Amino acid sequence: MNDNAQDNLSVALFSEIFMADQMARVKLARVLPKGMELSHFSVLNHLSKSREEKTPGQLARVFHVTRGAMTNTVNKLAWAGYVHIRPDWDDARRKFVAISPAGRRACDEAFQVIADAVSGMVEDIGSDKVRAALPVLRAIRLRLDEED
Repeated sequence: MNDNAQDNLSVALFSEIFMADQMARVKLARVLPKGMELSHFSVLNHLSKSREEKTPGQLARVFHVTRGAMTNTVNKLAWAGYVHIRPDWDDARRKFVAISPAGRRACDEAFQVIADAVSGMVEDIGSDKVRAALPVLRAIRLRLDEED
């Protein structure tokens, strides 16, 4: 494949990814429980799956945002009762964040409405096509993560 065709393929791929990302964010924002933002769900889902406390700095690195942005998100989640924040007993400057039982329930509820919102799309496209796309999308994500 010549350089121009390769460039066009690259631009087409990322254009589709960007548009799908934007449209998915809009769709999901509409169905999330009242007051929950996509960033809130993402953090709750991560904490739920990891099953261990994380520092705001660790969460910021995972989500590729600033510490300030993550602190803001974590504080909103704490205010809603979805996470517990405790000091690091060895270093008072550091805090640890853990999902609360209310956070688990909120995460489960959000996960269900998200699944309901996208299951029809997956059904329309076809499970086999979606399964085939996942390794490619995962490889792109991992490659982009290496470049940071």
